[in-house]
Amino acid sequence: MSGSAYTVRIVGDLADRDAAFAVRKEVFVGEQGVPEDLEYDAFDEPGADAVHLLAVRDDGLPLGTGRLLYGPTAADRTGGDPTVGSLGRLAVTAHARGLGVGVALVRAIEDVARARGLTAVDLHAQTRALGFYEGLGYEAYGPEYPEAGIPHRAMRRAL
Repeated sequence: MSGSAYTVRIVGDLADRDAAFAVRKEVFVGEQGVPEDLEYDAFDEPGADAVHLLAVRDDGLPLGTGRLLYGPTAADRTGGDPTVGSLGRLAVTAHARGLGVGVALVRAIEDVARARGLTAVDLHAQTRALGFYEGLGYEAYGPEYPEAGIPHRAMRRAL
């Protein structure tokens, strides 16, 4: 799970978790104006059926993050299908965009989903990011809807 000058890894300790949360705060709260109380949720707590990933530059600088929800935790986002995971909270810092970090995170999340026996991954994409996800094989379904005041569409990719 590595790129040319960075590595993608599963969040394994509090330092990684703090780094992932800092990326999310920078991107979602700082850049996009998502209220901080909406950005963090019960799926960020220990014990949730969630796997968090972190992309880190070779010198340790956090570049991006994302998470996979699975099992009962993902049911609200996947139509109740226990074989479908939910990719979310994908964020890449401004200085790391264009380096392939987002693609590496999505593919790493898909690898985690496969390892957990999932057959597909759903996500809620900001409509301005539909092309990014379509390029990775995701297909939009259903109508556009607001999430944290930002237009989104549901998307799915079979694994």
